[in-house]
Amino acid sequence: MRAAAKDHRPGFTLTEMLVVVGILAAIAGLSFPLVHSALRSAHRVHCVSNLRQIGVGLEVYLQDHGKRMPDLATGRESRDEREDVIEVALADYLSNPDIFYCHADEGEYQRTGSSYAWNSVVSGRLISRLEFFGSRDEKGIPLVYDKENWHEEGGDEVGTNILYADGGASNEINFSIDE
Repeated sequence: MRAAAKDHRPGFTLTEMLVVVGILAAIAGLSFPLVHSALRSAHRVHCVSNLRQIGVGLEVYLQDHGKRMPDLATGRESRDEREDVIEVALADYLSNPDIFYCHADEGEYQRTGSSYAWNSVVSGRLISRLEFFGSRDEKGIPLVYDKENWHEEGGDEVGTNILYADGGASNEINFSIDE
């Protein structure tokens, strides 16, 4: 008499399954910081793009107002305040109010209506008369910038986004003025 054949079903053993789960967990653990860093970088790029669009709206505003900068407050504490601010001054010049929202913003936009602040030092001035700490170089005169420093990674500061008088926008780690 022959011995009964043992039932053998194809599949994974518990050990094999634990090894696969362990490998997947290790890959996820290694990739999370990379994904997080890429997301932060995308936020910075998006915010700089917003500032460039604000710059285009501001240029049209300047054409309509004799090349004179709007006379604005730096920002407001809440949306309820009736303060002349950049998002109000450019509302008719920009098609989407969300341009004033930086995705790295942690609540400022919801509270005040903008993630960005206006450099009130240039308020009401003719574009040809702009000056910032003695410098007349438009590439170094900030007009609009992040209200807060949302662009940090792991406690490391990676800069603030700034729109300059020449229309350029960039992320700056250290701001300096060229004379």
